[in-house]
Amino acid sequence: MPDATPARATAREAIALLTGAAGFTEHRPPPSPLPPDGPLGWAGYDAARERASARTGEEESVVYGAGVVGDYPCVLLSFEFGFLGGSLGRQTGDRLAAAYELALTRHLPLLALVATGGSRMQEGMVALTQLQRVAAASVRLRAAGLPQIAVVRDPTTGGGWATVGAGADVVLALPGAQVGFAGSRVRPPDADPYAYSAEGQFAAGQVDAVVPADELTATVTHWLRALGPHEELPAAPVPGALSAGGGEPGAGAGMEAQAATGSGAGMEAGAGTGAGAATGSGAGTPSAAGAEPTADRDPAAPLPETGREAVARARDPRRPRAEAYLADYLAVRLPLHGDRSGSTDPGLLCGFGLRADGQPVAYVAQCGTPTRPAGYRAAARTIRLADRLGIPVLTLVDTPGAANDAEAERAGAGAAIADTFAAIAAARVPVTTLVIGEGGSGGALALAAPGNTHVTVDSYFSVIAPELAAAILKRPPSETGATADQLRLRPQDLVDLGIARSIVG
Repeated sequence: MPDATPARATAREAIALLTGAAGFTEHRPPPSPLPPDGPLGWAGYDAARERASARTGEEESVVYGAGVVGDYPCVLLSFEFGFLGGSLGRQTGDRLAAAYELALTRHLPLLALVATGGSRMQEGMVALTQLQRVAAASVRLRAAGLPQIAVVRDPTTGGGWATVGAGADVVLALPGAQVGFAGSRVRPPDADPYAYSAEGQFAAGQVDAVVPADELTATVTHWLRALGPHEELPAAPVPGALSAGGGEPGAGAGMEAQAATGSGAGMEAGAGTGAGAATGSGAGTPSAAGAEPTADRDPAAPLPETGREAVARARDPRRPRAEAYLADYLAVRLPLHGDRSGSTDPGLLCGFGLRADGQPVAYVAQCGTPTRPAGYRAAARTIRLADRLGIPVLTLVDTPGAANDAEAERAGAGAAIADTFAAIAAARVPVTTLVIGEGGSGGALALAAPGNTHVTVDSYFSVIAPELAAAILKRPPSETGATADQLRLRPQDLVDLGIARSIVG
């Protein structure tokens, strides 16, 4: 990677990039001198520290204090890689712990600008245990409902990545940065370097967005605005219904065309375009980008007369999908990406957003495909973060069901769905659900808010897809339509049964 990229900025340059003219006030912890040559008496350690200080102008590998990004006050900490590789020693731990404590005392979000090689060898286990101090400080900040945002620079490896970086609520990365637990000198010689890059970590669902340096200030400002801290917020309003122009369902939209297969065969292919929405300018930009241009407000669409008609309308490829609803609902979208377990699901969009009036909302939206375990894990992550920060949640339900292929089973489909149910059930913030298309079985219900679910006129919700219900009942395919009628899955049926509160549109 180029040596002159902004990822190689000094600690203070990284801070200035974000605070600009708003300024930054540095803080320092109380003095706590080390014994000669450090806690291990490592010969030459004092001299190495003196050389690092002369080279960088810093006394340690971390600078911290209070600043303003955009219009939002926060506590910033920034690593100086030029000081012994940005490594963590005992005095680094003093500064990190003090930064978290400053955020806690002032009730401010913490913004970490990370560039580190990990623990400092010359301090041995004393250095390594600083990771426990950081973890404890982070937990205290979480318990106080304060957000933590990390910007990982080049390089971010070792314990610094595994605590300050990957432990943050939101992880942004600069392009081309080396990011990974294993540093370049300790990984296998044949290891794929892409896996240790910002882009590789994004692909694996470990980084939420790769953001160019010239977009970083705007993106971080949006995140600070969205995550707060906030006073008590109202529930997310129910989205208005959208229409793609009406007309009869398109060819192939009938019930027999689609079963809840794990591969998504026959499903709406374009619905998963959010997979890369968190890279580059998509990391914090107006949500209209990438929206479905034909979707419009639906003035008064008729209700389906039969169950089979409801299913056909929900499967109509012209029906607006999640991207269109989110573009209409949010002025700014800030995607969260991945399940933090090495996987992503392009068919589930989640993150935080800002409405036109400035109200923050967390969103989880299915895109019409079978939802994979990674999608459910990402959904649970988003809901729990929103709950901890006191931000209302909107879920958009649209799936024929959870992915049911062998790979999904090996990836823990049942456990992931159970965890999503639990996240919704435990949420203290209001959760609002709109079923915008297919509501297929437990894979859809896992994202539905009990007592606050609404449905559109071109949606259905069923115990299982009618084709599969007919198969379970040992009925021939010719009786699928009649089975759909019997299941009472139409929007008006759902209101009558008390499953849905209202029909939108």
